[in-house]
Amino acid sequence: MPPENEKPLGVPQDVAAIRKQIRAFLNTPAENGKKIGNAKWGVYAFYDYDGEPIYVGQTNEMLRSRISRHLTNQRTDAVAMNVLDPFEVAEIEVWPMWELQTKKSRDLSKAILNSAEYTVFQYVLKKSSFGAVLNEGDIAPAKKLKLPPSMRGCIIPNELYEQRKHPDVRIARRATTIAALARVISEREVSKGLRRTLRTQAQRLERLANQRFHEISGTVPTVEPGEEV
Repeated sequence: MPPENEKPLGVPQDVAAIRKQIRAFLNTPAENGKKIGNAKWGVYAFYDYDGEPIYVGQTNEMLRSRISRHLTNQRTDAVAMNVLDPFEVAEIEVWPMWELQTKKSRDLSKAILNSAEYTVFQYVLKKSSFGAVLNEGDIAPAKKLKLPPSMRGCIIPNELYEQRKHPDVRIARRATTIAALARVISEREVSKGLRRTLRTQAQRLERLANQRFHEISGTVPTVEPGEEV
């Protein structure tokens, strides 16, 4: 047993540094002077180290709370089900919906938020070279709307970025996530969306492994379907 006067260890230094960076991003002031993380209503997107969008979500409980739950603990279905590995998230983009906080009709606000999420979803699909993100649930089609200004930032400190971005580290993490997700699928009745997520993760792993192989072997990679030379 540790001595009675010895304080318990906190989280590892790299984890603490990333959490600090997340807080700093969420404390960024918006055009109205308010911290973006304090917007009660909003939409967010996560990006990996290749700039690939990997997840889209919405919240009406505060961007800070929702994003922090995704990235700093296991209290979201996406993380608990091995759909989203927080280790993969390098950048966050948020669309605070400040105007929804003053609307009297919650149903109207929710409808607008759903439209904003669908608009962001379509926006990131166009940016994705896979034409897909890792969301296990379908984002219901809705009328597109003009999005408010977004803010995007990196949540990985400079001193950790190259280590976390290393392809071998990411391949190992991605393979572990796929194995855990496949186990979940094998043990219960799951949605079509979860199987779609598994396929997308497998495609992402294959591309990263191919890129690493050609980098090490010095060979020229073949062009994947849908990609430009």
